[in-house]
Amino acid sequence: MLRDITLGQYYPVDSFVHQLDPRTKILLTLGYIIAVFMASNLLAYVPIVLFLVLAIRVSRIPAKMMLRSIRPLRVLLIFTFVLNLFFGAGDEVVFRLGFIVIKYEGLMNALHFSLRLIFLVMGTSLMTLTTPPVVLTDGLEKLASPLRVIKFPAHEMAMMMTIALRFIPTLVEEADKIMKAQTARGADFTSGNIKQRTQAMIPLLVPLFISAFRRAGDLAMAMEARCYHGGEGRTRLHVLKYGVKDALAALVVLGLLAAVFLVGKLL
Repeated sequence: MLRDITLGQYYPVDSFVHQLDPRTKILLTLGYIIAVFMASNLLAYVPIVLFLVLAIRVSRIPAKMMLRSIRPLRVLLIFTFVLNLFFGAGDEVVFRLGFIVIKYEGLMNALHFSLRLIFLVMGTSLMTLTTPPVVLTDGLEKLASPLRVIKFPAHEMAMMMTIALRFIPTLVEEADKIMKAQTARGADFTSGNIKQRTQAMIPLLVPLFISAFRRAGDLAMAMEARCYHGGEGRTRLHVLKYGVKDALAALVVLGLLAAVFLVGKLL
């Protein structure tokens, strides 16, 4: 399951989405998230699905990798679906078996919130898969640069967020190594109920935290050795520029927002 986490990973390939300005991808991802939250009925998810399929196709990211991004959320998805299915309000009953009662409103809410969670994870994963962490840092810093007038540390904020994203795959790989080492010594992470599996994961956390702090210390020392003192006065080899492709992508996302709004209002 640890290898299924795609957040923070970068898939290197030459595609239309990869060539977009990172600021464009960040803003369009925010627009996509707004569209997902605007969806007020199941039909409103149809343009979202079409947009997501188009974006995955154009980005040349394998569909299996995108589907793999939601595998770690299996337990959360099941919990969300069941919670809304059996505890939703409403009077219209669609299924009854003894004490098990499923109402229409509960079923719609369960589908609605489960689809929302799936689309949010896949959309944000698409941004990180098509944007290198360093480029993402530049985009975040540029977008937050107007806040410098109020002494907001735009560069430091962008650097911290990018380092956090960059080290997610590293920590996942480290956790996988520790788990395999403890399994070779007799540890069991697969059998037993949920409580027993949770308790078996506790010995995994201590060496993982130690490794994370050690890596953080090494990173801080390496940055100090290279005379890093924040973003003041720093220049970049590649200057970010908007292009025609960014305008086309923005028009597509605006069309998505309009389609979701119209479907939600008309139906």
